[in-house]
Amino acid sequence: MEQVIETLKQDLPTLFEKDISYDIYTQDIYFKDPVNTFKYKFNYRIIFWTLRFHARLFFTQIYFDVHDIKQSAEDTILVNWTVRGVLRVPWKAPLLFNGYSTYKLNKDNLIYEHIDTWDRKPGEILKQFWQKGETDKNASTIN
Repeated sequence: MEQVIETLKQDLPTLFEKDISYDIYTQDIYFKDPVNTFKYKFNYRIIFWTLRFHARLFFTQIYFDVHDIKQSAEDTILVNWTVRGVLRVPWKAPLLFNGYSTYKLNKDNLIYEHIDTWDRKPGEILKQFWQKGETDKNASTIN
């Protein structure tokens, strides 16, 4: 369990920049978030590649802030996080939402289930794309 937590601590903060370690997941991992549901490590790899691709394409800045990673039950890890960024649009629309990931581990301490819960519906998050961000030079960084 400790090794899985350590791997998540290393992988998650940089998931928009570089690939994660897949050796802590089962081949038939189940993933669900408010917009995706699928099984298998191949699809899991694709979702992380897609996140990195879209992060580079659509954002001038994007961060995955991990606030807490803890074992919440004998076979469960809970991660609280925030996604924040600045869209690559002339009005520099800010993006911000919070969520948590629940990881379930099997008897071999491999993650077989990853469920993401967001603090708002996907449509509410998309509405942020039309919000006007800061326009001065000093406001180009989200703190």
